[in-house]
Amino acid sequence: MLTDKKYKALEKLSDERGIFSALAFDQRGALKRLMSQFQTKEPTREQMEELKVLVSKELTPYASSMLLDPEYGLPASQVLDASAGLLLAYERTGYDTTSTKRLPDCLEDWSVMRLKQAGADAIKFLLYYDVDGDASVNRQKQAYIERIGSECRAEDIPFFLEILAYDEKLENSSSLDYARLKPKKVIEAMRLFSNPNFGVDVLKVEVPVDMKLVEGYTEDGIEALYSVEEAKALFKEQDGATHLPYIYLSAGVSAELFQKTLQFAKDAGSKFNGVLCGRATWSGSVKDYIEEGPEAAVAWLKTKGYQNIQSLNEVLKETATSWKEKNF
Repeated sequence: MLTDKKYKALEKLSDERGIFSALAFDQRGALKRLMSQFQTKEPTREQMEELKVLVSKELTPYASSMLLDPEYGLPASQVLDASAGLLLAYERTGYDTTSTKRLPDCLEDWSVMRLKQAGADAIKFLLYYDVDGDASVNRQKQAYIERIGSECRAEDIPFFLEILAYDEKLENSSSLDYARLKPKKVIEAMRLFSNPNFGVDVLKVEVPVDMKLVEGYTEDGIEALYSVEEAKALFKEQDGATHLPYIYLSAGVSAELFQKTLQFAKDAGSKFNGVLCGRATWSGSVKDYIEEGPEAAVAWLKTKGYQNIQSLNEVLKETATSWKEKNF
């Protein structure tokens, strides 16, 4: 149920057209790995916090909201543009690589109430889910999401659920074998977590196909797995799998491919409601920050970062639809 407070919070998180043009920078482990590519020692807390602050300062004037983590992102949350909303992540980063279960885990010293007190306009939680996975594992995951949904209802704050599909039996989620399974995994997980029992208000999801395997989008020498018509049908099926607002994640692809994907989704009849775009927007600043310092990172953000987010905004104007059109 969308209460008045949740409605107002979603308005804060979206632009004047009801489109989510959100910047994601809740990376923790992934950010450490990215920064470590350009220096021999492990990144410090100060480095991670400072980079998040720089990105927040420079890019939130052009975003409807920003997703941060409470572990390294709270300083950045203090320098958001006045017009931008704030989402805070509730999950611990990463997962246990010794098991295929990928069980969810909240940050131990945080709660929805505490995140709200820290300034959050909405809560985001990431869930790895295999619709074909072990039934007992999936029951645990479903119960976990029900608990978070109940917390969000109690605090009257929107709940954004990010679903990352995978297959318990396949180690490589970028393999051709997984690409064949991905549409079902993504679409059926969306369908499941749209059930009101989970208390989800907005779904953050992957596109249903690997666009690099769609006819006309492949690299040289790569055989297409999907024709344009087949891929469009899967986008359309995804759109029909939920009555909730849903936004796409960029999944680390290039800014150019992500923008082409959004246009493809629109052409397929997808009525998605915006994006939560991370590395495709800001990742290029990391090298300059590590090798040349904060001023170089700011220079990159003011030029290439600005171009990335503004070109994405232009694409969203032509492709996304308002979350207010959803019946939820």
